[in-house]
Amino acid sequence: MKFTITLIAIFTCSVLLAQTGSEILLFDLQVKSGKVIISNPKNVTNHKGYDNQPSFHTDQPILYYSSFNDDGRADILSFNYKTGSTTAITKTPEREYSPTLTPDKSSLSCIIQRDSGAQNLGKYPIDGGEPVVIIDNMTVGYHAWMDNSHLALFILGEPHTLHYLRLPTKRDTILAQNIGRSLHKIPSERAISFIQKTADNNWEIKKLESANMTITTVAATLPGREDIAWTADKKIISSDGTKIYFLDPVNGKKWIEVSVESGSELLKGVTRLSVNTKGDKLAVVVAE
Repeated sequence: MKFTITLIAIFTCSVLLAQTGSEILLFDLQVKSGKVIISNPKNVTNHKGYDNQPSFHTDQPILYYSSFNDDGRADILSFNYKTGSTTAITKTPEREYSPTLTPDKSSLSCIIQRDSGAQNLGKYPIDGGEPVVIIDNMTVGYHAWMDNSHLALFILGEPHTLHYLRLPTKRDTILAQNIGRSLHKIPSERAISFIQKTADNNWEIKKLESANMTITTVAATLPGREDIAWTADKKIISSDGTKIYFLDPVNGKKWIEVSVESGSELLKGVTRLSVNTKGDKLAVVVAE
């Protein structure tokens, strides 16, 4: 038990130390004639410190993200890119990460990091309020909803593992080891993607299909990169840190550079990315 607690504490400290200043840029996104084009970047956070883990509302012009407050604790904020207004969803003594709209659109699920080192999965009402704890018996790093009752989970450990949890029965299945942090519901499919890491850095994007619980390979990642996003037409977007690339897993598995019509000089230290459901906005996390 003491060894396990020590591992969690070390990981938590390393995560906090790694959370350096970052900003979120919002680009216009176009997919036409087999090309992906981004333009008109806007810094939607413009705040000194950590602003990260963007995700979109499925049918409203809202981007959710995690942001450090003046006390160095992460809260969930929302940015309305039609009105330009920013709203605090949480203001708590805990730390909230990875805000994700639940499939029923009533809540934002997130990682709740506690001072004890515990990392629970919980959900807050979409307009703010007290949280409901969903998982408190595992150290959850990241999550993705398959539907209202089924979750893919990145569980911290040595190694990190992919779990598939059936909420009605609490049945938990471990499906893979040595996975990356990027978990995503694949558009218009009952499937979730995850990153399979290997010691030789030949990492792969994998697909988990819920119907038969099979795992197949989609494509290789960019070398050593684990952050991806899916477009509405199921292209995959990623970055090498300074450039953005896309890959069409159906019509070819080659990474092609995205055309940046404006704002290429802002692309530095790129990590997480997110695309809205409509497919016309791309959120990109860059170094501050």
